[in-house]
Amino acid sequence: MTAPRLDTFRAMVARNPANPLARFGLANELLKAELWEEAREHLVAYLAAFDDEGNGYGRLAQACEALGRTEEAREALRRGIAAANRFGHPGLAGELAGRLDDLEESA
Repeated sequence: MTAPRLDTFRAMVARNPANPLARFGLANELLKAELWEEAREHLVAYLAAFDDEGNGYGRLAQACEALGRTEEAREALRRGIAAANRFGHPGLAGELAGRLDDLEESA
């Protein structure tokens, strides 16, 4: 089922590359398909264009971890924690902080 959804989101991004939500949708499908580098690229573009509330940074960290880019994953988590706190999402901030602690313990 992921391939048709990937095709749909890729077409949406091709039609309107400036649409950050289409990029976020595509990135989520790419994460499901474990296409880490492509997911990372779309998440970076999404985060550059959209004031994310923290979730996107967590997803970027997931892709970076899978690619072995641990420091980039840590930075994404730090930015996600700040965004979650700014938007009043303490539960998400705590979840991201836990992931950051896990990454720092494994270093």
